[in-house]
Amino acid sequence: MSTEAAAPDYTINNPAVVTKYKTAGEISVKVLQEVKKLAVPGATIYELCKFGDELLLEETSKIYNSKKSKVESKGIGFPTCVSPNNIAEYLSPASADDKAANLTLKEGDVVSIQLGAQIDGYVASAGETVVVGAEKITGRAADVIAAAYYATEAAIRTIKEEKKNFDVTKVVGEIAKAYETTPLEGMLSYSQQRNVALGEKEIIINPSETQKNQVASLNFKNGDVFGLDILISSSKDGKAKPTDIKTTLYKLTGNNYSLKLKSSHAALAEVKSHSANFPVTTREFKEPTKGRMGLQECVNHNVMTAYDVVSEKEGEIIAQFFSTVALTSTGVLKLAYPEFDISKVESSHKIEDQAILDLLKQPLKAKKAKKAKSAN
Repeated sequence: MSTEAAAPDYTINNPAVVTKYKTAGEISVKVLQEVKKLAVPGATIYELCKFGDELLLEETSKIYNSKKSKVESKGIGFPTCVSPNNIAEYLSPASADDKAANLTLKEGDVVSIQLGAQIDGYVASAGETVVVGAEKITGRAADVIAAAYYATEAAIRTIKEEKKNFDVTKVVGEIAKAYETTPLEGMLSYSQQRNVALGEKEIIINPSETQKNQVASLNFKNGDVFGLDILISSSKDGKAKPTDIKTTLYKLTGNNYSLKLKSSHAALAEVKSHSANFPVTTREFKEPTKGRMGLQECVNHNVMTAYDVVSEKEGEIIAQFFSTVALTSTGVLKLAYPEFDISKVESSHKIEDQAILDLLKQPLKAKKAKKAKSAN
């Protein structure tokens, strides 16, 4: 009789895994709601990001503490980012003195907020876009937000076994067009699993021909978990370019290289002390400015990935919705999804394609097949 222990099941077929994902998602949505409350005129981006990260750590510290439920890791799965107006994402200032990144919010600013918690290596991130000081959202802000919201809803309903990743690309593009907006070129959503935030499977929106050829066509499969990142721009081409704002977000790639600089070794050790698997912000470093100096060599030799801050042209607006979803045998499960009130958005455009309208009405859970009656 074999005494060999069964290998742990780290997939969503394991109810305990689903619970961890959902718990992380609940925390992410809760913290997102609290950060939104602080997005008022006069608030700084640094204040919001620092508050979000501190609350993520506080909330995750309250759970999975007993001997029976203790986990290997928990905390921040994605640092809080607050990106206004034409900035796409990943804006997360390292200090209050960072003048390029630590912007002050103004009435009418269109602000995307993204963050994520992780429990035992299962990260569930959430993100949405708000308009500072607005009770009702109108104009171009309404167009991009409505497009991003409905594109997300349609994308989630397209993640099913008979569909491919480029089916999501197509429906996102069609919805953006209905609102006279454009998906941000080449933005990627990744599959994920335990301790892997950027998996091998990808969904791309508005790809150039070169980018389209770099993403493998694939069918969705039961068990897939995706961090679905939908960004919509008010511009005609949706092209974002790197800014002069230095990134603060870095993630280990798992690759090794014999680093030459002492500062690079110190930066590598600092990142590892916070997380070996998820993005880390230099805001968490003991000495953020000094720590950043050693990161360049790590990035140049693919020891780390840098989350560059990119932006559209001045005057354009970008809206983002980020959700974490899983495809199960009974349909799509929202593991982390922002609590957004679309009724406050009043766009002058609307979706008229009946196929898309029908798609948006589809329930996330598949209907159970009726059992055939037995013959008497």
